Amino acid sequence: MFTELLNPGIRDKVLRSPLMSVLTGPHGVDSYTELVDPAWTNREARATVLAVRRQTSRSVTLTLEPNRLGAQLCSDFRAGQHLSVTVEIDGRRHTRCYSPANAEGAALIELTVGAHQGGRVSTFLREHARPGLVVGLGAPAGDFTLDPAARRVLFVSGGSGITPVLSMLRTLRSRGGADEMAFVHYARGPQDVCYADELNAMTDVRVLYGYTRSGSGDLAGRLDARHLQTAMAAPDAVYVCGPQTLVDAVRAHHPEARSESFVPPVFAVSEQAPGGRIAFTDSDLTVEDDGRPLLVQAEDAGLTPESGCRMGICNSCTRRKTRGAVKNLTTGAVSTVDDEDVRICVSVPVGDIELAL
Repeated sequence: MFTELLNPGIRDKVLRSPLMSVLTGPHGVDSYTELVDPAWTNREARATVLAVRRQTSRSVTLTLEPNRLGAQLCSDFRAGQHLSVTVEIDGRRHTRCYSPANAEGAALIELTVGAHQGGRVSTFLREHARPGLVVGLGAPAGDFTLDPAARRVLFVSGGSGITPVLSMLRTLRSRGGADEMAFVHYARGPQDVCYADELNAMTDVRVLYGYTRSGSGDLAGRLDARHLQTAMAAPDAVYVCGPQTLVDAVRAHHPEARSESFVPPVFAVSEQAPGGRIAFTDSDLTVEDDGRPLLVQAEDAGLTPESGCRMGICNSCTRRKTRGAVKNLTTGAVSTVDDEDVRICVSVPVGDIELAL
């Protein structure tokens, strides 16, 4: 019987049965099944790491098997979107957004995470991810997605921005491809290119590499108009993901390009003390505003609000501001409306505020 429960379909049917609810009493089925396997839960979307590959010295590739709720959550995933991943580090849950590299409709989720300096979650996964690790999942989000009508498609990526673009490329090829496809990827050097073997084997895709710290690539130096012209002249659709400088460079030549930047912006902090007070009303805690985003100040005060992208995209950090004014650091807009939802990762107080946190 136990071995049969390893089959996900049989297992989920048994776990949802009325008999199991009676036998487990007021604590519910999940309280017991999670002791055996943290992914055996009907309350939360989770996924189990099946395989770990370290393709480069600065990245880790994880193959994840979602539980039933996780599979339902990801069933509408569109190539290029991101999803939130929650891991527990030293007893605290941390959530970040990552773009899967797998094609649409895949049963398993593939994430390649590039570790960067100061990145708590990316560094943890790079150094400690192992088969059997269970992570939480959030719903796919984002409008960086494929145009199914395009016939001549140019993809451009830099660093770990390769993952959403590769997801698009894999999806397009699984559907029979477009009339013409080209892929340009920028990295420090050849040793830093994830998925190089797979890309080099794509005979139906023109693949070019640009290395910013090596002269051995197909394209010399950083991106310019000649690079794009060499890859494909007059494409129907252009997709670019990477550092903001790369996105800006591509859009300078292709303003219509669909883009996504994966690096959180660096916000300047005023040298003068703002002088306001932040009241975290749900926690009965008040702190002096130091000018940084509300999310950072909340975390430094010992609170653990949910967050994902930390750049105002995924909305997972949204909280209710009940009183006061805030400034959006990405747009510069100041809102004085009471009882409104704000994204605390990109919002700073303007004077005294109250936040439901």
